[in-house]
Amino acid sequence: MVKAKTIDGKKFMWDGKNYVTEEEAKNAEQSYSGEGFETRIVPAEGKYEVYTRRVVTEVVVEGEAPL
Repeated sequence: MVKAKTIDGKKFMWDGKNYVTEEEAKNAEQSYSGEGFETRIVPAEGKYEVYTRRVVTEVVVEGEAPL
């Protein structure tokens, strides 16, 4: 099940994991941030969910351009 959430007008995708403690969620958030993701932690039913997003900044095209 894929969950998406709009936060501050931006679409974030859930990483699919429920974290028992806020500390676990912060560790995951730091890992994703290190990989270039924008992240948010959202409390959910006594646990925490991490949502991420990444804006495409470069598009690499291989091969010849179609005519």
